[in-house]
Amino acid sequence: MTLSQGCPDPYTSYESARLPPQILQQFTQAGFTGPTPIQAASWAPAMRGFDVVGVAKTGSGKTLGFLVPAFLRIMQERKDPRQGPTTLVMAPTRELATQIQDECVKFGRCLGMNSVCLYGGAPKGPQLGEVRRGVYIIIVTPGRLNDFLEAGQVRMHQVNYVVMDEADRMLDMGFEPQIREVVSRMPPRQTMLFTATWGKDVQKVARTLVRGEPTR
Repeated sequence: MTLSQGCPDPYTSYESARLPPQILQQFTQAGFTGPTPIQAASWAPAMRGFDVVGVAKTGSGKTLGFLVPAFLRIMQERKDPRQGPTTLVMAPTRELATQIQDECVKFGRCLGMNSVCLYGGAPKGPQLGEVRRGVYIIIVTPGRLNDFLEAGQVRMHQVNYVVMDEADRMLDMGFEPQIREVVSRMPPRQTMLFTATWGKDVQKVARTLVRGEPTR
């Protein structure tokens, strides 16, 4: 669902979403015949620049629900990734962040969507080196990203598409201050918030971080 009025009808087929042939081939090779419900509902508003709030559990296809619109936006803009990433995906755990990275590589490589996963418990040097070589997408745990931001090592001025995946888990783990600190460093952006539950804490964050008008 979106927080805006007049949400576009879902894309019930890949053809209606007008996906590039390269990524259509990846879907076919993976055995997919059409969008999952969360993809169908998310793609239509997201591809028009609207913020989206999605309530979906693991295994629903939500990862491609937010990655595919990111790919298309990057392809349209093609900003210089050496000046900083344009898409930020935040996840609560290293495990989820690396799973998102795997999907990003699997479905985005054919479109030139280079990315890096930034998480704690691993050396910072190699992660930072990949960012500096230039990536369109950074997939992060909030604590590791804040480490880089506080040291002035990652630039966020080009980020215009932000995803908060499993937002309820991030709030349960106490990441709200880090999330707000990250968002405060960015220009106006399109926001995608996905959660498995719709409790009061998630609703509060959605009301303050998700907007009703498209960013482009």
